[in-house]
Amino acid sequence: MAGAGEGYEPAVDATGVWEFSVWAPAAERARVLVDGAEHPMAGDGRGWWRARVPGAGTGTDYAFLLGDDDTPLPDPRAVWQPGGVHGPTRVYDHGAFAWTDTAWTGRALPGGVVYELHVGTFTPEGTFDAAVGRLDHLTALGVDFVEVMPVNAFDGRHGWGYDGVLWGAVHEPYGGPDGLKRFVDACHARGIAVLLDVVYNHLGPSGAYLPRFGPYFSGENAWGPSLNLDGPGSDEVRAYVVANALGWLRDFHLDGLRLDAVHALRDTRATHILTELSAEVDALAAGLRRPLTLIAESDRNDPATVTAREAGGNGMDAQWCDDLHHALHAALTGEEQGYYRDFAVPGALAGTLGRAFWHAGTWSSFRGRSHGAPVDTARLPGHRFLACLQNHDQVGNRAAGDRMAATVSPGLLGCGAALVLCSPYTPMLFMGEEWAAGTPWRFFASFPDPDLADGVRRGRRREFAAHGWVGAEVPDPMDPATRDASVLRWDEPERGEHARMLELYRALIALRRAHPAIADPRLDRFTVRSDPDGRLLVLHRGPVRLVCNLRTGPVVAELDRPVAETLLTWGGAEADGAVVKLAAESFALVRTG
Repeated sequence: MAGAGEGYEPAVDATGVWEFSVWAPAAERARVLVDGAEHPMAGDGRGWWRARVPGAGTGTDYAFLLGDDDTPLPDPRAVWQPGGVHGPTRVYDHGAFAWTDTAWTGRALPGGVVYELHVGTFTPEGTFDAAVGRLDHLTALGVDFVEVMPVNAFDGRHGWGYDGVLWGAVHEPYGGPDGLKRFVDACHARGIAVLLDVVYNHLGPSGAYLPRFGPYFSGENAWGPSLNLDGPGSDEVRAYVVANALGWLRDFHLDGLRLDAVHALRDTRATHILTELSAEVDALAAGLRRPLTLIAESDRNDPATVTAREAGGNGMDAQWCDDLHHALHAALTGEEQGYYRDFAVPGALAGTLGRAFWHAGTWSSFRGRSHGAPVDTARLPGHRFLACLQNHDQVGNRAAGDRMAATVSPGLLGCGAALVLCSPYTPMLFMGEEWAAGTPWRFFASFPDPDLADGVRRGRRREFAAHGWVGAEVPDPMDPATRDASVLRWDEPERGEHARMLELYRALIALRRAHPAIADPRLDRFTVRSDPDGRLLVLHRGPVRLVCNLRTGPVVAELDRPVAETLLTWGGAEADGAVVKLAAESFALVRTG
């Protein structure tokens, strides 16, 4: 690709002279403003502009001026934006950070447990350094991966992170690039791998200067302009995406990326951008000699997303599996509105657990059409699908941001945890879930522009009204109290039912490690038995059986083999021979003889 990998950050030559570069193919001229001094840039005829500036260096502030417009614009490839998304970019030296993780060899996804975390609400301080202070909790819990929600720069102090506009600049209020590195370094010291959520399908509404530089977007998707992946100028756009992804993995020592809403990446080229990215990341992993993981969020239910490139797929290592979440949610909460309707029928939970996708070329009433394609359970392992009870979307996009613990009994919550953690899929927990956190997790933002803030406020209420929520029930996303209410309370895990739930999660994760059959990802060796009403389930995990009673009354289950050992019970269960007696909303995890 023309220009691929060139000039992505300011670079210094052997004489100490720094070169600044930018891709702006439509500009008739370009200038770089370095510490307030203007320097002309020379074009190369392919859209790249460059200028050599003596005396610049680490800590230098710079911005670009395009054409006759004197509005300073931050570098599209910025790493450091100390003044926010509208301010100048500051030169950053990756080599200056003192890493201590030289012995870190990475972690492969199969068998792992993922923990989704939002830096801004994980602690009251909302910083990387404060999050480091809570990492020992994750070590004791037994998680293997932390999946960090987006940390690239967005306008305002607080937000979910999906309104980012500078894809490579670390949000300064969180701690900037050094703060992220300290966090990753601390995670590696504890044996925890770090995945980062990245958003390539759209830009946020404030500070979105990228289109001023070149044809980065073309057409529309659900969130606005769609990334130009196959039109004129798309070689450089694709190179920009790939370089950004590799930079996170290489320069910040991250162990993988979660790619937001890849179904919104419209690409008609022979080689899809996901396939190209997968090949580039695999090559980097070989050079770094540690595994690197790509996890897609996809709404398509297409097994090709997680099928190897050699077999004609996109080569993603895994994907979020919405069907698994929806089936679990419908079974535990009884909710049937919206897309939960299709999962509220008897057998949906057992069927989805058995094959990952409930919609596999079948009718989706929510979409008004058939949806998805079947998973070949003999070829695709379960670890390629992330299963969860809760995640930021499914909690935060409820009107009040209420977690499952607000409406579901501890008995059913425990059963849900067991179904996720004893399944052949990669379990993912949402921060605070492990102790049934009493705090909600709401949608919030903090755009300084009052008109934009009011537009987001009104738009959010319209969205919920369309789903039947009363407008007054929707917290004001711009009120700082909405964010504050979403912050985890770290006094909760030590008391009452919270402590009991945390003990359960720790025990389940420990049993996954102690009994490899529980984490076995082979779907063709996994069996789910269910009563006709779908409320009594038995998961076969080699010699281990998980017996779950989701009913409001006791039940007796007969197993295929006698019980040799009871590994864990919840809510009241006992085994006698091949018979397991369960109280209402309880489970038993046993090893058979």
